[in-house]
Amino acid sequence: MNAHRGRLKLKPLREQVMVITGATSGIGLSTARAAAARGARLVLAARNEEALKDVCADLRGKGAEVAYCVTDVGDAEQIDRLAACAVDRFGGFDTWVNNAGVSIFGDVTRVPLDDQRKLFDTNYWGVVHGSLAAVEKLRNRPHGGTIINVGSILGDVAIPTQGAYSASKHAVRGFTNALRMELMEQKAPITVTHIKPSAIDTPYKDHARNYVGQAMRNPPPVYAAPLVAQAILYAAEHHVREMTVGGAGLFQTLAWSAWPQLAEQVMARLLPALSKDKSAKRLPNDDNLHHAGQDLRERSYYPDVRETSLFSTAQMRPLATAGIAALALAGVGAAYHLGRQRKRTRALEPA
Repeated sequence: MNAHRGRLKLKPLREQVMVITGATSGIGLSTARAAAARGARLVLAARNEEALKDVCADLRGKGAEVAYCVTDVGDAEQIDRLAACAVDRFGGFDTWVNNAGVSIFGDVTRVPLDDQRKLFDTNYWGVVHGSLAAVEKLRNRPHGGTIINVGSILGDVAIPTQGAYSASKHAVRGFTNALRMELMEQKAPITVTHIKPSAIDTPYKDHARNYVGQAMRNPPPVYAAPLVAQAILYAAEHHVREMTVGGAGLFQTLAWSAWPQLAEQVMARLLPALSKDKSAKRLPNDDNLHHAGQDLRERSYYPDVRETSLFSTAQMRPLATAGIAALALAGVGAAYHLGRQRKRTRALEPA
């Protein structure tokens, strides 16, 4: 838990200014739309200015207050400019969401190092740049604020053909945890949250650079992007250390922790085949590793996407969940006690 947890009261979303990177696609776009609907004022960042203009126009048409700043998060100077934009337009910000990310499909032994470095520029250094800029602005604000780093379940569990991406998300987890502890020690009024999505229905696979030679996909189950947006907005209003979105991600983490060697053997054998999209007629040719993506989509075309997650809901309703769990345990205890009583009664009955 963060320093000042007992004293720092986070504002409701309708009173917040929120900065979101990677805001023109997938999770970032879903979060921007959901935050605007809740009344937050927004500063959106991405590399594609035309896409940013379109998102802002759409949200303004629905009554939202929105600004944008063209930003490559791998460039620290551009991140500083993004923070300055939020200060100039709204006087500062309350929540900073580091969401921008890119991916590569391919064995780490075959993916060019320049591409792996570029991925780290966005996925890891983008989080570092954004977090440091946010700390500088938030530590002196009377009400402090929140930094939300969007990682991945692959920050806990590495998988084949996505080794570079997995490595970057492991780095994000380590940086986020270290930053949180350092801010605790400094008694800074800043909450740091790590969001870990499971497989999500976004254009992620369409935007990934592909060295496999076949269209790829996330193995099922796949969850809807708005579930991640809900988790991000919950963290903006509550002191949350970490949230996993999707129960499948929890299962993967637990299996990896309990039986790492077995988990590796199973994934090495099954995941490469399960990750290939045999329904695709062609390879995607619009990856966004070195340049901005072109589309404005929250989702891809996965079938049977899970629109709800009981596990995610439980994390956002801890008291209700604890009550339900207590009732369930009480019910189990009562059933066990009743069963023992019946056995005793039958044992005492005359033959």
